[in-house]
Amino acid sequence: MAGRLIVISNRIPLGGPPSGGLVVALHECLEQIGGVWIGAADETVETPAATFTEHKEASYQKLTFDLTKEDYRTYYLGYANAVLWPLCHRRGDLIDLQQDYRDGYYRVNERLAQMLADIVTPDDRIWVQDYHFFPLAHALRKLGVRAAIGFFLHIPFPTRTDLEALSDQREFLDWIAAFDLVGVQTKGDVASCLEVFRAMGDGELQLDGAMRHGARRFHVQSFPIGINPEGFAQSAGEEDGREILNLRPNEKLLIGIDRLDYSKGLPNRMRAVGQYLDMRQPEDPRATFLQIAPPTREGLAAYEDIRNELEQISGAENGKHSDLDWTPIRYIHQMVPRHRLAPILRAADVGLVTPMADGMNLVAKEFVAAQDGRDPGVLVLSRFAGAAEQLEGALIVNPFDIMEMADAIRTALVMSLEERSERHEQLARSVFTETIDHWTETYLNAFDRVIPISMPLSA
Repeated sequence: MAGRLIVISNRIPLGGPPSGGLVVALHECLEQIGGVWIGAADETVETPAATFTEHKEASYQKLTFDLTKEDYRTYYLGYANAVLWPLCHRRGDLIDLQQDYRDGYYRVNERLAQMLADIVTPDDRIWVQDYHFFPLAHALRKLGVRAAIGFFLHIPFPTRTDLEALSDQREFLDWIAAFDLVGVQTKGDVASCLEVFRAMGDGELQLDGAMRHGARRFHVQSFPIGINPEGFAQSAGEEDGREILNLRPNEKLLIGIDRLDYSKGLPNRMRAVGQYLDMRQPEDPRATFLQIAPPTREGLAAYEDIRNELEQISGAENGKHSDLDWTPIRYIHQMVPRHRLAPILRAADVGLVTPMADGMNLVAKEFVAAQDGRDPGVLVLSRFAGAAEQLEGALIVNPFDIMEMADAIRTALVMSLEERSERHEQLARSVFTETIDHWTETYLNAFDRVIPISMPLSA
């Protein structure tokens, strides 16, 4: 197909080799087919430029747009992460609706749309990534851009109940309908999207699977994102994770690796470990729980609250259960180099992935890829992680039920090798088949097929 692929994301890799599954996949995709990758500049400016800045460090174009300090406060910390993030993660109680947040979010998206309209041709394909740019296609359509515009939401799609918290619900529907293909993580997200349009708007599901909303028709489809399992498995074998952590020969390891975020269910997870320790019998194995939770979005009060809560829980549980030669909970609130995470995951007997809400959760898939198939660990997985649709071989738990999670921890620690192997084989089939490259390929193939239904906004 003629035209370029133009990828839009909040950040792009600059100044070195890309890292992280999604970033590497998009980089390799653009390396193969050419195109443009656009994202916000790393540093804020006093006055944003009206044109993109080009970075000549790849075989494809890398362009950045400017943000001011006010943009960063209102568009990024404000509307994107103090309104849309809690909205999509079922935390309406944490939504902070402020007019300047909304104004800043619109301002950045409309400015970006104007800059894009100046460089886009009708044959180009624009692929927008994530909740930072919900209004972008609508803003482009208002400027007369007729190029195909796709979207992928990496976090959960908001439900009808979630959207009741927004004052601009109709506008949200218009934003989504302005895309040609809306990609989401799970079948559950597809159902949420369709229900929102049927219940809150004039949505009509048509025979070809498209949703009609006003003058627009668009498709919504699930594309579960994956990882590079072969590469991660290779990294897992390059160091001995037990030596890194200085574990005793018979000591079991429970592992949790998450950004410090209220959506990840970290306090309840830590309480469940404490509950397991409370009910642990003398014959049960001695297990250490390592929770790695690097800081994120430290300017928001909700993140300060969860940090304090985790410090209090871990301190209380260690005070109750520690011995002279054993500290049962190790809590690390700092970044750990990525090359060390894979060996640590391989060393773990139990992986705890228990978010309250999560679009996919790639740590669950990384845990599976890292395991030694001859003696694999057990994945304990929240039913509210998108990965639960695919990873049926995990022990599926309700992250709101402390006792259920504690029971799952004990079950995982005493599980027979035969059952662990059977479960791991089932998990690995999914992880090693539905990879990050598979995600990119399937989305772009579907994007090609829906281009003919693209329609402008009504006058």
